[in-house]
Amino acid sequence: MRSAPFPSGPGEGGTGEWAIPLTPRRLREVVWGWLSDRVLGFFGGAGSRAYYFRDIVRGLAEPGTYLPETLKQMRAIGVDSLPLASLVAAFIGSVIALQSRYQLFPGVQLSIVGLISRQMIILELGPLLTGLVLAGRVGAQMTAEIGTMRVTEQIDALETLAYDPMAYLVVPRMIAGLIMLPVLTIYADAIGIFAAFGTSILATDIHPFDFRDGLRLGFSQFQLFYSLLKAVMFGGAISFLCTYEGYVASAGAEGVGKATAKAVVVASIWILVLDALTAGLLAKYLQS
Repeated sequence: MRSAPFPSGPGEGGTGEWAIPLTPRRLREVVWGWLSDRVLGFFGGAGSRAYYFRDIVRGLAEPGTYLPETLKQMRAIGVDSLPLASLVAAFIGSVIALQSRYQLFPGVQLSIVGLISRQMIILELGPLLTGLVLAGRVGAQMTAEIGTMRVTEQIDALETLAYDPMAYLVVPRMIAGLIMLPVLTIYADAIGIFAAFGTSILATDIHPFDFRDGLRLGFSQFQLFYSLLKAVMFGGAISFLCTYEGYVASAGAEGVGKATAKAVVVASIWILVLDALTAGLLAKYLQS
C-alpha cells in the first residue's frame, strides 16, 4: 500500500502523478531538516545580534555624532511619553486601591491598603507597565524609523558620507532608553501612589493617616533600587531589540511593517522574561 504520497510538481515532470511516498526515512528527513533550520536560525540570529551589540559599543567612540541626537531621542522617548505614562499609572493606582480595600477581611487594619499599593506599584506594576507601554509606543516608532531608512537606502547614504549609522541612529536611542525609562518609572510610581491615595480617601472609608502609615510600613531603599534596575533593563531591551529589527528590515513597506510588529512582540516578551528573572534573583532581598 502506498502511504500519503505527494503529487509531483512541475519540476518533476508536471504530470501531477503521485510520486513521493511518505516513508519513515522521508519523514525523518523532513523532521531533521525542520529542526536543523530552526537551530541554525536561532544561532544565526544570536550571532547577528552579538555583532550588532559590538557595533553599538564601537559607536560609543564617536560622541560628537551621537550626543546631539541623544537629546532629541530623550525628548521623543521621555517627554512625549508622559501623558500616556500618567494615564496608565493613574488608572492602575486607583484600581489597586479599590481592589485592596474591598478584598480585605473584616478587622484587618486599613493601613494595609497603603502598603499593598506601594509594593505593587513600585516593585511590579510601575516599571512593568511603563516598559510594556513604551515597547508599543516608542519601540514601534524606533523600528519604523530605522526600518524606513534601511529600505529607502538612507543608511547606505550615511555610510557613503562617512557617518557611522550605528553612532548616528542606534546609540542615541540606546542611551535615551537607558536614561529615560527609569525617569518615567519614577514618575509613574509617584502618579500611581498619588492616584491610589486619592481614590482611597475619596471613594472608600480609609483615613489619610491610615494610608500614610501603610506607605511607611516596611519600606527600604532597596525597593527603589529594585524598581529602577528593572526600568534600566527594560529600557535597554526595548532600545536594542527594536532598533535591531529596524536595522535589518527588508522587502520595502511590507518588510518594515513585519519588522515593527515583530519588534513590539519580541520586546514585550523579553520585558516579561527579565521581570521574572529579576524577581527570582532579587525578591528575597526586598525585606533585608
